[in-house]
Amino acid sequence: MSLPTLWFILIAILFVGYLFLEGFDYGVGMLLPFVGHTDQERRAILATIGPVWDANEVWLITAGGALFAAFPNWYATLFSGFYLGLALLLGGLIVRGVGLEFRSKDAHPRWRHMWDVLIVVGSAIPPVVWGLAMGNLLHGVPINAQMNYVGTFFTLLNPYALVGAVAAVLLFVLHGALYLSLKAPEELRSRAQKAAYTVGIWATVFYFGFVVLSYFYSNFVHTLGVDPGPIPILAGLSMIAIRFLLPGKHYGWAFAATGLTVTLSTASVFLALFPRVMISTLNPHWSLTIYNASSNPYSLKVMTIVAISVLPIVLAYQAWTYWVFRRRIHLEDTFHY
Repeated sequence: MSLPTLWFILIAILFVGYLFLEGFDYGVGMLLPFVGHTDQERRAILATIGPVWDANEVWLITAGGALFAAFPNWYATLFSGFYLGLALLLGGLIVRGVGLEFRSKDAHPRWRHMWDVLIVVGSAIPPVVWGLAMGNLLHGVPINAQMNYVGTFFTLLNPYALVGAVAAVLLFVLHGALYLSLKAPEELRSRAQKAAYTVGIWATVFYFGFVVLSYFYSNFVHTLGVDPGPIPILAGLSMIAIRFLLPGKHYGWAFAATGLTVTLSTASVFLALFPRVMISTLNPHWSLTIYNASSNPYSLKVMTIVAISVLPIVLAYQAWTYWVFRRRIHLEDTFHY
């Protein structure tokens, strides 16, 4: 396996980990005022993600750093072309993070209501941006021979990508509702489960709507064929399985199924792109690939040695963190959010 291929896979894994872990964080944030009706209930909801949300964001930082170091041309074209969207993403992450840390600094209802609204908005923006990004990466964007994006922000707001954005939001809300059904206080379980039932229907509709549109508006068929292979098929089956697991009240398995859907769907996007990383709609030969967008072999070699040495430690630490904070939250607990 070549080093560019290896780092393409590693970056895919980093984005898979980020979207799986931050996916339920975003969902919890968007559901905050709908599941939590009192201040104490909302504090309890935020406490379910309090010990882990910032560690989950490290996956995004690591993925961005790896992208910059391993594929600088991809990084430059992506961040310049999607600049406004990524600025919105960063703004949403900042607002949400500040809200989580500052909400409890003042007990005044207006203060906490303001941060509740900002947490909801800050949690909704990233899924919208990532849905738009995934849709445009699959559809392709105008890139010239110099690897420069020559479209505008409104070029990215095509119907196909917008459906992807709605599907991402709904999938993460479902992911978060199922997470709350496992971690939120007993008094809030029924609300979280009801939210999962309600959102689950629409999430399924838009998810498969995006899949169907992918056969017409992306290179999906050209790359993977009419039969896309086991990974995309398993992603779809996992989404369908949720509709059967919820009536049986198998919420743990349903959460695992949403996680599998997020994981395999993200992997499917990378599979559909490979060996390209960004598709040019102006000329297929102007597309960025893992070969013309990568760093020199020596840089990739050094990065590989560092990754092999450090990554297992990071993964072990995060797994330990989830184990320590595995118990269900109770309303009578003392909260800091």
